Amino acid sequence: MTDSLDTSQAHSSADAKPQRGIQSLDSTGELLAALVAAARPLNLRDLAGAAGMPPAKAFPHLVSLLKIGLLNRDASGCFEAGPLALELGLIGLQRLSPTREAEPEVVELAASTGMSVAMAVLGPLGPTVVRLEESARPLHVSLRVGTVMSLANTAIGRVFAAYVADDVRARLLAQDHLRLAGADAADVFEGKPAGKGKATGDTNAASAVPPLKQAYAQRLAQIRADGIDTALSRPVPGINTLAAPVLDHTGSICLVLALMGPSGSFDSELAAGPAKTLRAATSRLSRRFGWMA
Repeated sequence: MTDSLDTSQAHSSADAKPQRGIQSLDSTGELLAALVAAARPLNLRDLAGAAGMPPAKAFPHLVSLLKIGLLNRDASGCFEAGPLALELGLIGLQRLSPTREAEPEVVELAASTGMSVAMAVLGPLGPTVVRLEESARPLHVSLRVGTVMSLANTAIGRVFAAYVADDVRARLLAQDHLRLAGADAADVFEGKPAGKGKATGDTNAASAVPPLKQAYAQRLAQIRADGIDTALSRPVPGINTLAAPVLDHTGSICLVLALMGPSGSFDSELAAGPAKTLRAATSRLSRRFGWMA
């Protein structure tokens, strides 16, 4: 029994030791990481400097990376992602499921903030809650998995409205009165959607998007600038919400994460801890999905 236990402990100890790699490949990885962090093509001197190594040491690594297609050189001689790197990136993106990848972040957000966390996607009926991780003190609100949120009167919905295309937003807003805390078209549009084109074949009138009311349009612009939105005691009195987008490699919104808690129980300012924690989580997910600001 003792021998068996000793052997087991030896194996466990061996497994705990960091595995030994190839040092030269570690240096190659540092160059690739530096190029990713820069998010733009770099010349030899700048890339080597960003990786913390002399150009003479970096150059042989870069030559090998060029040979296998992980890197390429543009017309000015700067290093950028090569065809093999692009193919690997596309394979990784195709395998990603936004909601599955976001699940650990939802759980961690709830644990670290002590607040309830909602995850919403843009479904056929509008922004729809697909995951709700409640805090130790659940909120007594009407929000449930499957709830469809207003694009005008909820933080989750406004974040989606800020990032979708104009025609998509107009189509969704036309049905906003059917959603939780929904708004009438007159509350968000300056005018009515254009009717069918004239008999002369005018198709522009049929596809025209009505202008948004100034206050609402400014709110959406502010959300894009801040990367987050707040809802203070609206639509539910006594409940504050912070909501932020997760973007994919094209800059399109793929989901929204939201923190919710009783008014006065947390600091809802955008420079405060909860907002920073939320934006850090959505930024990590966005980078995982290929978005680089």
